[in-house]
This record gives sequence, C-alpha cells and structure tokens, in this order.
Amino acid sequence: MVENGGCKDGNSTLLNGKYDLGRLLGHGTFAKVYHARNLKNGKSVAMKVVGKEKVIKVGMMEQVKREISVMKMVKHPNIVELHEVMASKSKIYFAMELVRGGELFAKIAKGRLKEDVARLYFQQLISAIDFCHSRGVYHRDLKPENLLLDEGGNLKVTDFGLSAFSEHLKQDGLLHTTCGTPAYVAPEVIGKKGYDGAKADLWSCGVILYVLLAGFLPFQDDNLVAMYRKIYRGDFKCPPWFSSEARRLVTKLLDPNPSTRITIAKIMDSSWFKKSVPRSVRTKEEEEMEKEKQYDESYFEKTKLQPETLNAFHIISLSEGFDLSPLFEEKKREEKEELRFATTRPASSVISKLEDLAKAVKFNVKKSDSRVRLQGQQSGRKGKLSIAAEIFAVTPSFLVVEVKKDNGDTLEYNQFCSKELRPALKDIVWTSPAAENSPVI
Repeated sequence: MVENGGCKDGNSTLLNGKYDLGRLLGHGTFAKVYHARNLKNGKSVAMKVVGKEKVIKVGMMEQVKREISVMKMVKHPNIVELHEVMASKSKIYFAMELVRGGELFAKIAKGRLKEDVARLYFQQLISAIDFCHSRGVYHRDLKPENLLLDEGGNLKVTDFGLSAFSEHLKQDGLLHTTCGTPAYVAPEVIGKKGYDGAKADLWSCGVILYVLLAGFLPFQDDNLVAMYRKIYRGDFKCPPWFSSEARRLVTKLLDPNPSTRITIAKIMDSSWFKKSVPRSVRTKEEEEMEKEKQYDESYFEKTKLQPETLNAFHIISLSEGFDLSPLFEEKKREEKEELRFATTRPASSVISKLEDLAKAVKFNVKKSDSRVRLQGQQSGRKGKLSIAAEIFAVTPSFLVVEVKKDNGDTLEYNQFCSKELRPALKDIVWTSPAAENSPVI
C-alpha cells in the first residue's frame, strides 16, 4: 500500500520506495500515464495513475476493479502486461509494460498500410482476441487507439476498462451493456437486445482491418443516427485496391447478422489470413517457428537408455507434496503445466499407450526408451501443442511418469490432459491401496 502516493525527489516522484515516477506520457478523463523506472531492476514501466475520488464520483470503481482482474488473467505476447497494482488513499497505480512504439492509430493517420503489414497486425490482433475469448473475456472497445506497437513493431492490445467476463452474461447467455466507440461498435450492441461478446469483438476487428487496408472508416457520416443506420445495414464499400481475398474476409467480418458472421476459427482458416508475412516485417512469429524447427532431435538420440533409476528421495524432489494416490496431481482453479502418475507396467507399455493415443488424435510421435514427445499437427493459440513424457524407474517394477507441456497454450494442454490423456492412460495408472485422499509419501 502506498500511504501518500509517493514522495517528491527532485523533478520525479518516488512511489512506494520502488518506482521512480518520471515524465507524463499521456492522459485521459480518469487516468494519467507516466514513465516510471523500477529501482530494483532498472526496468522502465508505464505507470497508469487513476484518481479514486473521480472514479467513485461517476460510479466507475467496478470498472477499474474489472480492468485489474482481466489484465491479471490475460498474459499473452500481444496484450499489454500488468506487472502490479498499488494504491494510496487517493489513487490507484497500475505498473504496466511500457510499449514504446505508440498507437497503431498514429501509423494509419499517415495513410493506409501495405496489405502484408496490415495482415501481420491483424494476425496478432486475432491471436490476442482469441486468447481473451478462450478465457471468457470480451474486450468491447477494440479500435486502433487501443492497439499499441512495441519497438519491434509487434501489436499490443490495451485498455480493458470496458471488458466483460463470461459471468456478466444474463440468463439468455448475452451481454446487455451498450459500450464502445460508435464507429467500431457492432449493430447488435447498438440494438440493445443483448449480444454475444465474441461476435461483437469480431465486428470491431473487421472495422480495424478495413481501416488498416483503406486508411479510412467503413461507416462514416456526420450524423450519428445516419451512421448507425449504415452500421445496421452493413452498408459499406471496399475500395478497388482491396485484393479479392481481403474483400471477402472484411465482408464476412462486417456481416450485420451476428449468427452468420465469421468465427475466429474460420478467420484463421481463410486464405488471406494464412498467407505468410515477408521476412522484413516478421518478428516474434518467425522466431517461434524457428524455435519449433530447432527442437533438439539429438535429445532422443542421447537418451536411448534404460529408464533412469530413482529412489524415494529423488521422487520427493520431483515435486513438493508429491502424492501417488490420486490419478494425477491437480491444482484447483490454476492452470498447470505438468502432471505425474505411477505405474507397475513396464516402460514399453506406457510408450505403447502414448503411441496409441497419438494415433487416435493425429499427433506426431518421437520416442526413446524412456522419453516420448507428442506433437499436434494443427496450430493452436500459441502454436502447435506438444507434450513430453519422461519415465523414471523407482524399482524395476515401479515407474513414475512425468508429463509436461513442451509447447503451446496451457489451457489447451490442460483440456487435452483432461479429455484425451487421462482416459487413455486410466487402466495403467497405479493407485495406492491406502485411502484415496491420503498421500503415500
């Protein structure tokens, strides 16, 4: 807790003894954003400062709390990261990732973008929004002003002040709060009949894509009511320089009927979206692809050995509170990237089961005598899901199998473990003769 909001130190403010608050970077109605430096590690951050009194006066305290909750949930390379939140009697401080490249809006203000560059930004935007939706979060105010660029030209989604959770849905399964920026708002949001947050976000993504490619808005009119009529009807025209594939995708995104509007899965499968980005504008995407290609195959060559032998102390050191009695270890409400189980079957049986599973779900397999790696063929939210299983021998007839996420999205990994891996391995997992909830070790 920051007692007085910080103490003055020359031209800057020392905040909580941890941050050196510097120059003003920007301000809105309820917040100011400063450049700040973390004194412990020397790293720069953007410090968003919100006045409590102002926010309480207009009844927006819930919105601020929601923004904090959402930003803690959505950790993704294309979403601005929230490092920590502090508070004083009069202010709330958000220490956030400092994104130095400015708003995407400033780039478009100079004119339309080349199609390849627009595609890169759109791919990153869809990746971030898909991730949010998978966590039950809907942004509801997507526009170029809320899309920042880092020094490497990577897009970062920001400003979750108007976002909503799945739990904000009414009994009809729809959201009912009208919010957002008029030119980017979906027709069903204006209609006040309830709307699907994911579909509404995709409409906004369609407007953004149009703006990136055209350099101007699809729905424009000095009269707000007339503009809303155009939005309702989906009344827009693509400029002649749009490629036929881009035109097709924009038209499917700006479908005024949410039930027939394109889904994220279909967007990702569209020919325009799937085109690769030229080397000159490729950044993290390229690095990720290279990382996947460079997976050390010699790892499997080096380990063609009998399963490694462990004693009880080794087992305990594998994990705090290691427990062989449940089928798998679990942490409630937390995403977990590894699990372990015990078996009295030989390593060859475990490997055979994993191979059968891989065949059933169309995953590729790499294996040695004590290690197996399964990799999905379809790209998920963070690339292709891959899982590594390692087999340790406690005694010649008692094995421990450790399964870890090797690549991909943690939520997808957990769903795979729950729906595919557990059922496939159920009959080879050893369970303690002791009571089910009491640990063996």
